[in-house]
Amino acid sequence: MPIVNFDPWKVIKAALKCGADFADVYVEESVNTSIVCEERRIEKVVTGMDRGAGIRVIANLKTCYAYTNDLTEAGLVELAGVAAKGAATGKTGAEIGRMKKSIAPGFGIRKDPDDAPLNAKAAMVKRAEAAAWAVDGRVIQVKVVYGDGKRRYASINSLGEWVEEERTGLVFICQAVAKEGNVIQTGYEPIGGAAGLELLDENPPEAAAEIAARRAVMMLGARRAPGGVMPVVLGSEAGGTMIHEAVGHGLEADLALNNLSVYSGKIGQTVAAPIITVLDDSTIPYRRGSFFFDDEGAPAQKTVLVEDGVLKGYMYDRLNAQKSGAALTGNGRRESYHHRPIPRMTNTMIAPGRHDPASIIRSLGKGLFVKKMGGGQVNTVNGDFVFEVTEGYMIEGGKIGEPVRGATLTGNGPEVLMKRDMVGSDLGFGIGTCGKDGQGVPVSDAQPTLRIPEITVGGDVR
Repeated sequence: MPIVNFDPWKVIKAALKCGADFADVYVEESVNTSIVCEERRIEKVVTGMDRGAGIRVIANLKTCYAYTNDLTEAGLVELAGVAAKGAATGKTGAEIGRMKKSIAPGFGIRKDPDDAPLNAKAAMVKRAEAAAWAVDGRVIQVKVVYGDGKRRYASINSLGEWVEEERTGLVFICQAVAKEGNVIQTGYEPIGGAAGLELLDENPPEAAAEIAARRAVMMLGARRAPGGVMPVVLGSEAGGTMIHEAVGHGLEADLALNNLSVYSGKIGQTVAAPIITVLDDSTIPYRRGSFFFDDEGAPAQKTVLVEDGVLKGYMYDRLNAQKSGAALTGNGRRESYHHRPIPRMTNTMIAPGRHDPASIIRSLGKGLFVKKMGGGQVNTVNGDFVFEVTEGYMIEGGKIGEPVRGATLTGNGPEVLMKRDMVGSDLGFGIGTCGKDGQGVPVSDAQPTLRIPEITVGGDVR
């Protein structure tokens, strides 16, 4: 069944009638399943389908956006008229361009989640939960979340561009809590990507659940991390939380162009050490932030944000590219048809360097090794951040030693980028759902093993 069952050009013509410079219609159909297992039982099973459309009108660099579940041609033409009046300029609207239609092939899905029975998915979740409980008697709580979704969409605009794509995604998360005496620790392990159930063949849910539980149990016996200024090595397994939060958001064009980023107005300037290159790449097959076209029809691409320490550009959606005269980078993203597109990251990373990861660890006589990062906070205006370390170890004599708990990393994004003096040849990915302006979109982030010769570690200062 075609996703567009109406004449989109009639809708766009109605959206342009009050003097708009640009208009587009976004049609979406999504099917999702979510299963939550907690307290040794399935707590929630949600399946559903949603279908709707959003109409955007841009006039004088202002946006008017409206959405609906009514996909009849008459209903959409009426809604387009409402959006047109909201952006009225009194001028003659733009002409509709010659049609150019593209249908994305999609990533090859070997095991479509739609083909698996719901009870089979629930049984898999229960097996994973049981595996976490079985790790140790000190495990006191386990939560397992499974989710899959398929999204078909079409984006059609007044330039004549008509794009269609189908995306399949899957996520599996296990969180375990362990307790001994007054000490409580949490372990967390996620799996996810733009893939089908074959992803869980390659990354067994039971193994992920065991990793989460063992991480929580191991941290029970860890001593408090020492506090103070010290060298830190971020392992590639840590995921790219720091690059995503402390750097990536500040390179999104809406923040950068409105002086809400520490990187505002710095294109062409040195913002990192010469060994640092930062990329945003939505073309990597099967990664959680990957696609063929973004949510306003721009082709996916690999964007160089920082090259050899020099800021090269920002991540743009169509509106902010129009405002600044920049080229599209394929970063216009939205949670669903309920939302207008805004600049968002996809798969953001620090590119691998030339150092052997083991040599980076051997280079430190004493310091902190971060194997897994947790959550944190960042001020995009000045770049200041604080992040939790969920799994960390002391480095003694160039070797990874005893585990420590309760560490945090505090610093400033640009300053830390300037200080990094060794970049590993490896690359490790993490996954997440990035929130911004009330919207969540799937992303991944990545980094090689990195050495920061000096950063403030929050911990035990006694």
